[in-house]
Amino acid sequence: MEGDDVDMDAAETNESELDDMKKRLKEMEDEAAALLEMQAKVEKEMGSVQDPSASTAASQANREEVDSRSVFVGNVDYLCTPEEVQQHFQACGTINRVTIRSDKYGQPKGYAYVEFLESVAVQEALLLNESELHGRQLKVTVKRTNLPGMKQFRARRPNPYMMGFPPRGAPMPPYLFSPYGYGYPI
Repeated sequence: MEGDDVDMDAAETNESELDDMKKRLKEMEDEAAALLEMQAKVEKEMGSVQDPSASTAASQANREEVDSRSVFVGNVDYLCTPEEVQQHFQACGTINRVTIRSDKYGQPKGYAYVEFLESVAVQEALLLNESELHGRQLKVTVKRTNLPGMKQFRARRPNPYMMGFPPRGAPMPPYLFSPYGYGYPI
């Protein structure tokens, strides 16, 4: 009889532990739902888009719109500042931004981008093609939009110093003459 009582007590404790675990699971599910609701509320307030492909398409459209209001300026003097470029193109229209690209050492690359507030100013800026700034003739063209995934393939050029040599691992041709002296037959 006492053995049966022990089994009953163990069964009751297992059921109470199971009930406690179910309660904790329910609390955790409720907390997760509350967190998801709070996250959705914050995203809605921040104005973020749920679909990443839609945000990519929107950013691509925005980039194309900005590029339609921008010009590429080539052959810019290396000592030229963005303020001087802005002053040169000021007559075309209101300038939003001037960017002079530089290399990894901070040295200017010799070209710039000028972004205007309105797209009509681009046509005015194209009239300044072949004008001079700091004694250099500028090349002004419409800025093109890079398409993602459309990287141009550049094939590897053969090394001119390796032209006469056989590839690695290729067997050497047999000797025509004896290795012991010149002109002696084998």
